Amino acid sequence: MLNRRSFTRAMVAVGAAAIPGVGLFAQDKKPLRIGFSIAQTGVLGPGGKSGLVAMEVWRDTVNAKGGVLGRPVELVVYDDQSNAASAPAIYSKLVDVDKVDLLLSPYGTNVAGPIVPFARERGRVLFGMAAIGMNEKIGYDRYFSIGPWGPDPQLTYQAFFQLAKENGLKRVAILAASAEFQQTAASGGRLLARQNGMQVVFDKQYPANTTDFSGLLQALQQTQPDIVYVCSYPAESAAIVRGIDEIGLPPSVQLFGGGMVGVQNASLLESLGSRLNGIVNYDLFSVDPKLRQPGSAEFLAAYAQRAAAARVDPLGHFVQPYWYVAGQVIQAAVEATHGTDDKAIAAWLHANQVQTIAGPIRFGAKGEWTDNRVLMSQFQGVANNDVAQFRTPGKLAIVAPDRYRSAPFRHPFATAHA
Repeated sequence: MLNRRSFTRAMVAVGAAAIPGVGLFAQDKKPLRIGFSIAQTGVLGPGGKSGLVAMEVWRDTVNAKGGVLGRPVELVVYDDQSNAASAPAIYSKLVDVDKVDLLLSPYGTNVAGPIVPFARERGRVLFGMAAIGMNEKIGYDRYFSIGPWGPDPQLTYQAFFQLAKENGLKRVAILAASAEFQQTAASGGRLLARQNGMQVVFDKQYPANTTDFSGLLQALQQTQPDIVYVCSYPAESAAIVRGIDEIGLPPSVQLFGGGMVGVQNASLLESLGSRLNGIVNYDLFSVDPKLRQPGSAEFLAAYAQRAAAARVDPLGHFVQPYWYVAGQVIQAAVEATHGTDDKAIAAWLHANQVQTIAGPIRFGAKGEWTDNRVLMSQFQGVANNDVAQFRTPGKLAIVAPDRYRSAPFRHPFATAHA
């Protein structure tokens, strides 16, 4: 578990000289305490570390301007070690011992699962972080998702199938890990295939953390799909990309990717390089000028500076902005309701739109965004060993949905990948 002092007492411990604006706080103002667990170790550790950096950027930006309602923001943070079993005890401590004002969920669907029922039991507002479909069955009215997934978790990657339909593609192969997040995405893929009149010709589930995909890729050769829809975690995504170069894909394949986690991260962008060319995969944030929002450039600049010192993902183009977005949503709700009453905050968020660096957000009945803004980006002209190339538009070209498209979809896959 993280030493809380390392993450929660920056405003007190480092002193007024280190953080601009610390002298702005009234002496009788209690800190606004935001509590959460976020993986710093385990499979989600790299993403969790960079997410925490992004959240600290928001905290320090707000505190430099006098805090929220004059209260300095304090983060109370623990490492759940990417383990869902650790989360309930951590959140009990956050509420009962640390007495935090507001809660963010753990990072990621697979770890956050137990915390929505906990929040409902305690009547607490909960902001879901990189978690898809957490409230679909529970229907808790104080849950709010901080991610562009849209109102139906099964349709998260609908732009992938819309792109396939636009190009007359019909035969779908599905390859998905056994973990909850990927199985939700795979289920959505089957639904979207049916809705778009497509035939599923290959549908395989593999154990999480698989590293050898040669057998599955060889079996895929026999089915001649023109769409390969992949739902994988980072290590699996990397192994699949490398497997493509070793085993190859059927010449029929036009569209490959969809739900691959990890290839958005700088470490894999750099190590996989040109092997990524031709893959079309989901993305959550883009540097394309059409999608630029007020404050986004400033966030990326501040994040990049801190990321270099912390030795985390240097780009911050994936989930990292959404931690900052979470802070913006919290600030808007607390200031509008003049406090941290859970009932009042939930009611306000259901009734109002919030402007963020990811654009304006409006929450639906189950706390998801009312519109799906998940992007499908194609790797085009990517060079090897050059993470800086992704700081400017072009290498990750938005090919769907149509309203955000920045470049034509290149296919067949063999040509786009060459």
